[in-house]
Amino acid sequence: MIDLNLLPVFEAMVQEQNVTMAAKRMGITQSALSNALGRLRTYFEDPLFVKTRQGMLPTPRALELAGPLRDAMTLMRAAAAQKSKAFDPSTSNRAFRIYMTDVGEMVFLPGLMKHLRAKGFSVQIETAQLDSADVAEQLTSGEIDFAIGYLPDLGKPVAEASLFREHYVCMTRKDYTENGANKLTLKRFLAASHVLISSMGSGHQIIERTLNASGFQRNVALRVPHFLVIPRIIADTDLVVTVPARVAETFADQTEVRVHPVPVPIPSFDVSLFWHPRFVKDPPIQWLRELMLALFQEGKGKKAST
Repeated sequence: MIDLNLLPVFEAMVQEQNVTMAAKRMGITQSALSNALGRLRTYFEDPLFVKTRQGMLPTPRALELAGPLRDAMTLMRAAAAQKSKAFDPSTSNRAFRIYMTDVGEMVFLPGLMKHLRAKGFSVQIETAQLDSADVAEQLTSGEIDFAIGYLPDLGKPVAEASLFREHYVCMTRKDYTENGANKLTLKRFLAASHVLISSMGSGHQIIERTLNASGFQRNVALRVPHFLVIPRIIADTDLVVTVPARVAETFADQTEVRVHPVPVPIPSFDVSLFWHPRFVKDPPIQWLRELMLALFQEGKGKKAST
């Protein structure tokens, strides 16, 4: 396959029919142009330009190639000069697919959809819940446009921007007390019956590992695969659940529950936005990435106008 960088050399020689002038035209040394001309001659198996009294005149093969190669250069220049078509979210019905867990949907979708509707944007949002092992592959293929969450196994070449640092809290019913005290002590935490949420993004593995490392063990009375039923169960029973703080804030706004610090130090974690570098210059992807960073990145919230 021909090196496309050689085409401007051919074009300059056709126009100048002089090695020195062609090199000057291209802004390279005469030896560099001669080297490139040699590569062209090898590729096309033809002298292409022959020295005469009138200059370096093109051979019949060079004249035969001049038209097609000139057209190729025109197309290349047009493609290079063409700017990406601007993306207008107010008229586009582009559908974006975003990987997030059910806890991610609770944290991100309300704010995202509120902003899109308030701005009159007509784009569509579709969430995808899939095995975390498939996220990188689907970002690469374009089957999903973004992923949001705590995904420590996603490495290069996937790109990442941290949104915020998250920590865990406990939730109990509103009137959860013992001997008139509503503080959730370590003793009460260990004695209580717990709900364990086993969905991706719940962090149950981090919690269990931390408790085991400290020599503690929870009494798990209920295991559920998602967060949907948690507020009603906690509000109506004496069960305790450990969840990310932003999830607890959402539940507390909707249900009569009380939020407590976890009486055992549990590591916090980064929630990030992920995308693939293949699409970093794609205008729709650029637009939504900048919007989500403006909406959700710590320190940038409520500044979005994109």
